[in-house]
Amino acid sequence: MKPLAAMVFAAGFGTRLGDLVKEKPKPLVEVAGKPLIDHALEVVREARVQRCTVNLHYKAELLAEYLANHSNLTLIHEYPRILDTGGGLLNAIDTLGNGPVFALNSDTIWRGANPFLQLADSWHPEKMGALLMLASVDSAFGHTGGGDFVFTQDNELRRSQPTDVGYVYTGAQIIDTRWLAAVGKEEFSVNEVWDRMIRDGKLAGIVYSGTIGDAGSPTGIQACEELLSR
Repeated sequence: MKPLAAMVFAAGFGTRLGDLVKEKPKPLVEVAGKPLIDHALEVVREARVQRCTVNLHYKAELLAEYLANHSNLTLIHEYPRILDTGGGLLNAIDTLGNGPVFALNSDTIWRGANPFLQLADSWHPEKMGALLMLASVDSAFGHTGGGDFVFTQDNELRRSQPTDVGYVYTGAQIIDTRWLAAVGKEEFSVNEVWDRMIRDGKLAGIVYSGTIGDAGSPTGIQACEELLSR
C-alpha cells in the first residue's frame, strides 16, 4: 500500500554550495531555472501523496514565504537548533503519522520515472523497516565518491566497504516512522535508524530505473542542468 504522507527535508545549511547560500537557503537555489524545492515537490505531487511536510531551519523565513502559496503543505520550523534527518522525521510525527511515509531530500534531480511510485511498487511493510532508492555510481551525476550500500545474498542492504562497488543513496525512501523513537534522541541522523534496521535484516533497497543528479555542490548543479538539458 502506498504511504499517505511525505517528508521533504529542507532545513540544511547547504555548506557545500558556498556563496550560493549566503543570501538564501539551499532549497531556493535554482537548477534549470527552478528552485530545488519545486523539483522535489513535483515528485510528491506526481505521486499523488495526500499530505506533505517540509522542515525549515536555515533562512527559514525566506523559504516559508516562498512556500506560502503552495497548497497542501505543512511547514515545521526546527528551532532553535536543526534536528538532522532522523530528528526531523521524529519532530514531524504528528503530521506524518506512525507508520510508513515517503521521505525525500530536496537536492536530488530526477530524470526518469517517479521515484515514489517505484518505491511503492516494491514496498513490503511486513518485511521492511525502510526501503531506499539507490543508483549506480555511474548514473548519479554530480556525485563524488563511491557507493553507500551493497546488497546481501538475501537481498537486504549493508554498508559498502572500500573494496565494494556499491550503490549510491539517492535521497528518496519509504521509512516506517515507528522505528524513530527507539533511538532515544531529539537530534540524530536517519543513518542511526538504518544501522538498527541492518542489524535486524529490515533495511531494503531498489535501484532507480532512471538517472539522478546531486545538486549539493556548484559542480553538482552544473551536472544536474546538463542532465536535464539532454
